[in-house]
Amino acid sequence: MSRFTQACLFAGLIAAGAAHAQEPAVADDPYQWLEDVTGDMPLDWVRAQNAKTDAALASTAEFKGMEAGIREVLDSDAKIPFVQKMGSHYYNFWKDKNHERGLWRRTTLEEFRKPNPAWETIIDLDALNRAEGENWVWHGAECLRPDYRHCLVALSRGGADADVTREFDMATKTWVEGGFFRPEAKGGLGWIDADTVYVYTDFGPGSMTESGYPRVVKRWKRGTPLESAQVVYEGKADDMYIAASHDDTPGYERDFVTRTLAFYNDELYLVGKDGALTRVDVPNSAQKSVQRQWLALELREPWTVGGRTYKAGSYIVADFDGFMAGKREFDVLFEPGATTSLAGATLTRDRVVLNVFDDVKNRISVLTHGAGGWTSQPLQLGGEQIGTTSVGAVDADEGDLLWVTTTSYLTPTTLLLADAATPKAPAQALKSMPAFFDASRDVVEQHFATSKDGTRVPYFLVRPKGLKADGRNPTLLYGYGGFEIPMVPGYSGGLGRAWLDKGGVYVVANIRGGGEYGPRWHQAALKANRHKAYEDFAAVAQDLFAQKITSPAHLGAQGGSNGGLLMGNMLTQYPELFGAIVVQVPLLDMKRYNKLLAGASWMAEYGDPDTDDWKFIQHFSPYHLFDPARAYPPVLFTTSTRDDRVHPGHARKMAAKMIESGKDVTYYENIEGGHGGAANNAQAAHMSALAYRFLWERLSGGPHTPEAAAGSVGK
Repeated sequence: MSRFTQACLFAGLIAAGAAHAQEPAVADDPYQWLEDVTGDMPLDWVRAQNAKTDAALASTAEFKGMEAGIREVLDSDAKIPFVQKMGSHYYNFWKDKNHERGLWRRTTLEEFRKPNPAWETIIDLDALNRAEGENWVWHGAECLRPDYRHCLVALSRGGADADVTREFDMATKTWVEGGFFRPEAKGGLGWIDADTVYVYTDFGPGSMTESGYPRVVKRWKRGTPLESAQVVYEGKADDMYIAASHDDTPGYERDFVTRTLAFYNDELYLVGKDGALTRVDVPNSAQKSVQRQWLALELREPWTVGGRTYKAGSYIVADFDGFMAGKREFDVLFEPGATTSLAGATLTRDRVVLNVFDDVKNRISVLTHGAGGWTSQPLQLGGEQIGTTSVGAVDADEGDLLWVTTTSYLTPTTLLLADAATPKAPAQALKSMPAFFDASRDVVEQHFATSKDGTRVPYFLVRPKGLKADGRNPTLLYGYGGFEIPMVPGYSGGLGRAWLDKGGVYVVANIRGGGEYGPRWHQAALKANRHKAYEDFAAVAQDLFAQKITSPAHLGAQGGSNGGLLMGNMLTQYPELFGAIVVQVPLLDMKRYNKLLAGASWMAEYGDPDTDDWKFIQHFSPYHLFDPARAYPPVLFTTSTRDDRVHPGHARKMAAKMIESGKDVTYYENIEGGHGGAANNAQAAHMSALAYRFLWERLSGGPHTPEAAAGSVGK
């Protein structure tokens, strides 16, 4: 998958579409009526469940204090205002207690270096909502070089993936009358020049894929109706996503079409001046990027080309024009080892910056190309052994400056400015997040569990320094395990206040299906091997028991989206391991998941339930694994009515089925929020507090404070 498409899909900046037409309830699924997202009966059921949940969890002073503490973190104006450079200005989208939906604003680098920069407001989303009677949520902006005056701004109603795109004039700070406008749908607009854009959206019947994404991309001229836009490329109905983009890098102007067949399966085409498309002849599974003179590939499978075989997980580069002319000469900039994988690659004007995982810990190096080939130097940053470092170019056209972000579970996030041209020079700390909780009482460790098949599975453990090894410590185990997305350390003031400050233990499992060890780690848990991700998570739980950090009565688990599917399988396959489980925006009905919203786009991950794949899918479909005669731990399901990526029907149906069987089920559905579950800080704080309060009530088993801890648990 191209970086362009992957970034859109994972960041949720593309629209995931409206619900498919609901089928009538069938005899073997009496809860299918709950799939009617906005139907009166389902919403009446939702409101009744929400009222019960708020009465049970949200009415106490302790809950209100927890919620207020989380809200204070989210609303803090001392957070780092991360910026994007466009021209001479640095842009930031900002939310705090006075700006619920947020401000799009800008400043200069000189101002940004100051403790309290002076900001110029471009769009006040709260004011816009009041003026238009809307509930817009920010989805980002793309501005046209070189003057960055005209911008394409994406806005979502209530936080859904589906959005609109409107043209905005930075000079007048007004919407362009008669300018480019894309009606609400999944898709997007992208600049070609001042009077032309690429548009991929819902053009009417037959224009969308079965996954609910755009199937057609067109070139649209200013001042003409959308219906007259010229087709650039049309994919097939069973493709996943079709898009196009214009690279306006001076001296390297190019146009590309991306045809995504599935996650990590896409084709990249160069658009010629005559409109003809030429496929970039590289493996579909490779992650592709073209920047300046370089074609860069992150290989997910071994590839033999030009008389040489390159290993899966390698990062290789070639001269793009030479490659398109027929040359097949690549330089290997990274090759994975037993414990290493590529976490990311950043191209500046003159250098390549590699971010490498070594047992899920970052190592940054700067590579420079010269007459003798490539040379490498480490980027000197220092910092903690267990933490996360991310790198991005400040302006890849102008030079080699880097944004560097460091974070860990106990150390607030810091933003630094480094220069890849002088990697030995110390980076300049620009901004640091304040400490929102007392981390001095805690310690972070990395441990390794042994899964059922003997695989070594890492996990991070955050615990009080004086933890008593008595198996009674309230412990929250978090996981995801899908789509090659790694779970890495990060600072959360909300987690610190709501869980760590109470003496709770926090654990993150780096299970298969994720990207902690590159493509091989992801591929090890695909489709028929999905059970390995669940075995890994169970192995981490059992390792916590073996160390007497906790025990089943005091161990909770939490995960969302694909992690919600993980939680559903912990609930139905390993109920004896947990004292409580939180299942957030989940997939659960794996028989119908591909018929609901964007579900068809995930069949490369899970399989197609309408084929023989159901023989293995049924073994990780929690909705079908539920047994009313079996005992289950207390469970909290949360979702969002406006989630148009993972259908809220998954959580609704599973909760209803379990409630009818008399199980201990708590349910809460936010009416706004999209796949993230919340559209503003107030909603986010409420949702988080519900989860933490639910878990603490069921796992603490009485007073358990850091001050009471004695003894210790070692590595």
